[in-house]
Amino acid sequence: MSKNVEENEDLIVDVQEVYSKTEDFIENNKTVLMAVVLGVIIVVGGFFGYKKFRIEPMNIEAQSEMFMAEKYFSQDSLQKAINGDGLNPGFIDIADEYSGTKAANLAHYYLGICYRNTGEYEFAIDELKQFSSSDVMISTVALGAIGDSYMELGDADEAISYYEKAVTNGENKLTSPIYLFKAGLAYEDIQDFSGAYAKYNAIKTDYPDSREAQTIDKYIARAESLK
Repeated sequence: MSKNVEENEDLIVDVQEVYSKTEDFIENNKTVLMAVVLGVIIVVGGFFGYKKFRIEPMNIEAQSEMFMAEKYFSQDSLQKAINGDGLNPGFIDIADEYSGTKAANLAHYYLGICYRNTGEYEFAIDELKQFSSSDVMISTVALGAIGDSYMELGDADEAISYYEKAVTNGENKLTSPIYLFKAGLAYEDIQDFSGAYAKYNAIKTDYPDSREAQTIDKYIARAESLK
């Protein structure tokens, strides 16, 4: 018998032995295995059941409850939007009482913008970092607002980080030049004029039709003279 044939026969024996041991293990532990499988089914089923019968109705209720807060936000009545008016809940209540819903997630965004606009920048950062969205525009604005808040707190390095995230989050002709410009100003704040020049020049090169591009030459000239 050749060496290869012997090796093949050994392999067949080894595989048969593995299958035999596996069958023995399943037979000896089938009660435990069935319990594990049943547990997984219950957990997965419970998750989807909780989402459908608990979270979805909560989200519908939360959206209805948030109507007045959104109205106050649009009217720039920010304290009422944040805290409510005594009859209707504010975004704080929505975020707390309906945690886990889409409405609560959106409430964190509204709270972040409200706090930024009322000068409570640390609260703004905390709320906006709790917000997430697949919507490119709103997620970009949220990142930019975090940058604004860090800038107001005197942390230009963190501001630059978030402005740059806002630029790359969803490059477009509306928001990208805005946050490039803000990043440029932040670079100037930390005396990094080469960084500022790069941001200003990117506006001129990549977004020549933007509002920011109309006056960008003077910023380019200033950064170039100082770098």
